[in-house]
Amino acid sequence: MNQRKPSTAPKAEKANDALQQYQDTDGHFSLVRNFRLADLVTIMNGVCGSFSIFSSARYLLGNDPDYLWSALAFPLAGLMFDFMDGKVARWRNSSSLLGQELDSLADLISFGVAPSLLAFTVGLRSYLDTVCLTGFICCGLARLARFNATVALVPKDTGGKAKYFEGLPIPSSLFLVGILAYWTKMGWIEGQQGIPGGMITLWGQPGGRGEIHLVSIIFGCWAAAMVSKTLRIPKL
Repeated sequence: MNQRKPSTAPKAEKANDALQQYQDTDGHFSLVRNFRLADLVTIMNGVCGSFSIFSSARYLLGNDPDYLWSALAFPLAGLMFDFMDGKVARWRNSSSLLGQELDSLADLISFGVAPSLLAFTVGLRSYLDTVCLTGFICCGLARLARFNATVALVPKDTGGKAKYFEGLPIPSSLFLVGILAYWTKMGWIEGQQGIPGGMITLWGQPGGRGEIHLVSIIFGCWAAAMVSKTLRIPKL
């Protein structure tokens, strides 16, 4: 005999109630008035990522090392806010669908776009380098979208937390940022001693579009690990 599937009505009603608060509130700044404290903490993650991007741009304009070090530091500050927003949501016992989307978008800025621009800033500037870095950003984007769509399917512990991550979580890119920071300290960047490992030419003449830094392959492999379905990282 076929068993009836558990009803999803309560979950659907909860989602509808969460959306209704934005529908029922009028005014130009109604979105801001509906922000919870955890949402504001999440936005600070995005602020840190944005400052990192602009600091990288300022370094490229003037070669002031202070801007480069600022660009390297801001993603770490973003990680602190990324940890805090969940704790604040649990402390206030308030979470929202908007907060989940904000978290993913802020993570994409701080741990996807900002590290890729940092890699470009320190010297991964060939055409194929930028292809790898673009792939890194897009894989991070796909990984975040998959997480939002499938988080309910991941096995949970008794406390309701997911037991593991499917693929590398995008904040793991801070490991790469740490490597870039070490290279900066040692002078292994563009305009000084150059990127470790050097560059190879896959096709065409040296200086053409067929050149790529060997280090870019690390970013490509990291991108593949983020979208992996079989790689499961235990959640601490």
